[in-house]
Amino acid sequence: MHNNYYFLRQLSSELEKRILDTVVSECFSQNKDELIIRFETTSQPFFIKASLQSGFCCLSFLDEFSRARKNSVDLFEKLIGQRAKAITQFTNERSFTIEFSGNYGLLFKMHGNRSNLVLFENNKSVALFRNHLVADGEINLHELHRTVDWSYEAFESHINDLKQLYFTFGKAFWSFLGRNSFEEKSQVEKWQAVQDLISYLKKPIYYVTEVESKLLLSLFPDGNILKQFKDPIQAINEFFLQYTRTFSFLQEKKEALSRLTAKLHSNLNYLVKASQKKKEIENDTHYKIWADLVMANLHQIKTGDERITLANFYDDSKPIEIKMKKGLSAQKNAEVFYRKSKNQQIEIQKLTEGMVSKQKEIVDLQEKIRVLEKTEDLKSFRSFIDASGLKQETDKKEKPLPYHEVEHQGFKIWIGKNAQHNDTLTLKHTFKEDLWLHAKDVAGSHVVIKYQAGKKFPKDVIERAAQLAAFNSKRKTDSLCPVAYTSKKYVRKRKGDPAGAVVVEREDVILVEPKGL
Repeated sequence: MHNNYYFLRQLSSELEKRILDTVVSECFSQNKDELIIRFETTSQPFFIKASLQSGFCCLSFLDEFSRARKNSVDLFEKLIGQRAKAITQFTNERSFTIEFSGNYGLLFKMHGNRSNLVLFENNKSVALFRNHLVADGEINLHELHRTVDWSYEAFESHINDLKQLYFTFGKAFWSFLGRNSFEEKSQVEKWQAVQDLISYLKKPIYYVTEVESKLLLSLFPDGNILKQFKDPIQAINEFFLQYTRTFSFLQEKKEALSRLTAKLHSNLNYLVKASQKKKEIENDTHYKIWADLVMANLHQIKTGDERITLANFYDDSKPIEIKMKKGLSAQKNAEVFYRKSKNQQIEIQKLTEGMVSKQKEIVDLQEKIRVLEKTEDLKSFRSFIDASGLKQETDKKEKPLPYHEVEHQGFKIWIGKNAQHNDTLTLKHTFKEDLWLHAKDVAGSHVVIKYQAGKKFPKDVIERAAQLAAFNSKRKTDSLCPVAYTSKKYVRKRKGDPAGAVVVEREDVILVEPKGL
């Protein structure tokens, strides 16, 4: 409800009192989808912070704000030095405009995940804050005012479609009316309930409250009321603070639980597979039997026999066929079978140790999940994360490699994923001895054959890498493609060149058919 028309009209009215005749000294962004505007007053500065994330869009107002020294960019520079003249709240619309000197206006369009700030000059859009909302560039300020027919005749004719008639109420209003048995009322009672609501909204009290487990800024007493205010600016500041704390906590808690649950499932899957593997090995004793039978019948077996049939004294002397390794004597074959049997025992031991370790880890993960699920505030959550050693695990993120890897005849071939990754691959992941390839005179992936000490690059390896370079270029559909190749030491990048662009000082060219993985 913090972006509802009935709240915004109170907020914009109070905001006008705060910023009237103040001058904009800064307008900048240092976080994604967040804009800060600084107004200079006669006493201390006043800040508007517009947080327009798709998941949560809200305004807040500050007397102090420290701008970051880095990662901060100036926006709407035409507003710097302009004086705030007035605020226009558009009738029945979730938008208002701060009007400035110089015929400038800044529209605050508070439409949930489509919220935006639009700068106007002489009533014409000249800049957007969220540039991907291109339709906002066509907004006509004169068309933003909307009308609602509040007559009883309109109410009566729309009795079965009141949400469409009173579109300004929004979901929160209708939910509130629903919880107060609106649908069970007679037509006259419904009319009176709407009139009472309209009258109340002219000068409401603002409540920060929890309704159905959601934190809301409400214009009427509802749910579990945490705080109440008469000033809309104080109310939205408290709501923003409470919501961001709660939102941050819930997001971090959700991500931590997701990671732990994924790890738990991985460990449980390991236990199932390891247990199955262990049973299979324990039931597979044929190497030990083969070895014993061969040793017991050395005199009957000739060197060079590939298959032999012996009486199995472990199974009522039933005949058993044994595959022998050609070229080895019977005794050497028995030694091979004994070694394989021993390796099976080693594998069983390692699987057992691994299963014990995973079982301990599973118990630990289940306990951590249990504690996290019961954690109800950000401070307790972060204390537990730090104390349990999960913080490093939480913050650690593996950066994806900038290339795909292919192996051909023992040589590694790396293929850049895109223009930026081409630069990273060529400039940070290769050495001067590596061989560098690129489709001739067209855009495409940088391809690198990694050097192996003491070895020359085989011709067919170069040809395979060239095929990949051709396939990952604009010439992938050509029947034949020329590909340049050279030692990495002859490839350099000039300052100011676009991503992926390099200078090759010396090269050879090979003609190949484009061929992918």
